[in-house]
Amino acid sequence: MAIVLGKLTKVEDLRTVWKHEASDFTRWLAESENMALLSETIGLDITTVQVEDNVGDFNVDIYAIDETSGKRIIIENQLEKTNHDHLGKIITYASGKDANYIVWIVKKARNEHRQAIDWLNEHTDSELNFFLIEMELWKIGNSDVAPKFQIICQPNDWTKMVKETYGTGETTELKTKQGEFWDDFNTYCKQAKVDFSLRKALPHHWYDIAIGTSRAHVSLWLNSKKKYISCNLYIGGRDRDENKDLYSYILANKDEVERALGNNIEWYLLENKKASIIGINNSLDFNDEESWEQMFEWFAETAAKFKHLFYNLIQDYEKHQE
Repeated sequence: MAIVLGKLTKVEDLRTVWKHEASDFTRWLAESENMALLSETIGLDITTVQVEDNVGDFNVDIYAIDETSGKRIIIENQLEKTNHDHLGKIITYASGKDANYIVWIVKKARNEHRQAIDWLNEHTDSELNFFLIEMELWKIGNSDVAPKFQIICQPNDWTKMVKETYGTGETTELKTKQGEFWDDFNTYCKQAKVDFSLRKALPHHWYDIAIGTSRAHVSLWLNSKKKYISCNLYIGGRDRDENKDLYSYILANKDEVERALGNNIEWYLLENKKASIIGINNSLDFNDEESWEQMFEWFAETAAKFKHLFYNLIQDYEKHQE
């Protein structure tokens, strides 16, 4: 029996789906399931804060945050080809919101604007990052139209990270191995269908996971020198006193935490910083690649427990503050 496959066709006119840029496309994108698709594409965990938010006399289409880090994101939409007017707007909005991530979504990126975004990424540090993305629509036969975000320009994370750490564009064997580990971890998590959002795999000794609040996040660590791995709740933000209060609240619920996670938990209130850490270590050696699968399983299971437990405790803490 012959195998019959459908033909994938591109819908060229975006306005057959979204007639108006602000009232149709922007509001569609701000919905959680569509923002999740954008998040997956660029490797951030984006949560919408405000649609059509004011920046002086202008309105940024979407103001959002990266839920894991709490860093600020602006999203500017354009259902046409890029132009100088919108390039100027994203710079204005980035300044007005003190943004860390700038996402420009367009129908088509002109070459001169690709070059401009690449130039901005090359000449800024890791605190300022630009994405230029083409919005595409696809269908198979008479199927429903499916959206796709096509990245045209993005920050050079590998080069920036290594350059800032080592003063060179060359990566190290350890950093390469860390990147491979987290890439394989993402593959494992997709197959295991974990209930937390995955991040882009980068050559770091850590991997951050959002838990549903910007007050804290889960951070997975690899310690190749001391030969152990750890899963941690990282409480951090601008308000030092508020972070200490949250840490104290969780510590007051130590019995509940230990019932859920065991009694081998380590508690760190970092007095000289704005952060606090609650974590569990496991004596698995990152250098032993044969143990990676075991590490993936432990990380995935422990991170899921952390996310559920600490999200609920933080929600209780916030209710007590009202």
